[in-house]
Amino acid sequence: MLLSLRRPNPYRELEKRLGYKFGERELLEMALMHRSYRYEAKDVASDNQRLEFLGDAVAGFLAAAHLYRMNRDGDEGTLTELRSRVTSGKALASVAREIGLGEFIRLGKGEERAGGREREALLADGLEAVIGAAYLDGGVKAAEKIVAKLLIPLLGAAPHQEWEENPKGKLQELSQRLYGHGPEYRCVSEKGPAHQKHFVVEAIVGGAKLGVGEGASKRAAETIAADAAVRKLIKGK
Repeated sequence: MLLSLRRPNPYRELEKRLGYKFGERELLEMALMHRSYRYEAKDVASDNQRLEFLGDAVAGFLAAAHLYRMNRDGDEGTLTELRSRVTSGKALASVAREIGLGEFIRLGKGEERAGGREREALLADGLEAVIGAAYLDGGVKAAEKIVAKLLIPLLGAAPHQEWEENPKGKLQELSQRLYGHGPEYRCVSEKGPAHQKHFVVEAIVGGAKLGVGEGASKRAAETIAADAAVRKLIKGK
């Protein structure tokens, strides 16, 4: 449930989890303003998409700087792989879930009903927006506090499967090798208005449905379906 904004500081608990207290609370509020809320609220002129863009760049830079300092012998490929471990959508969404970011994000009623608070892309974008807001609020040091507390520890986690960053590419490879042709992606459902679409896509490999994915775009749904299909093919080996 979304917390009431009438409390003196409804974000106090979130700031504790982030490891950073905002001086300009309006920046944090903007970082938590999803576009679905803006579309439905007449008095809201902007959302968190610009902060998301900024936060993506800031998080990538800070992670790269940390890796450069701590891995003196790592080549470009190694450093790039390690950076993706902490800045990928999957990693960001996982961290966002751990700190309960979803409960603070302001969503439109339609997105709320559709379970938006649990959507991976929405959570990852929200965390990027918060990092971007911290950068504007307190500069590099402010953003670095959040990255150091929440993202850098992921470097000690077990490495992900090499195909997780590109499941569609891996499925293409497996399908070609096993069946002599690539997979088929079949859109079985498309609902919602233009600004709030919801797609359901099936991944067909060798004539069989091996994965189903849902997302706010066909591409996102295809990626999730491909991930499920790859896991099924690898498990079946």
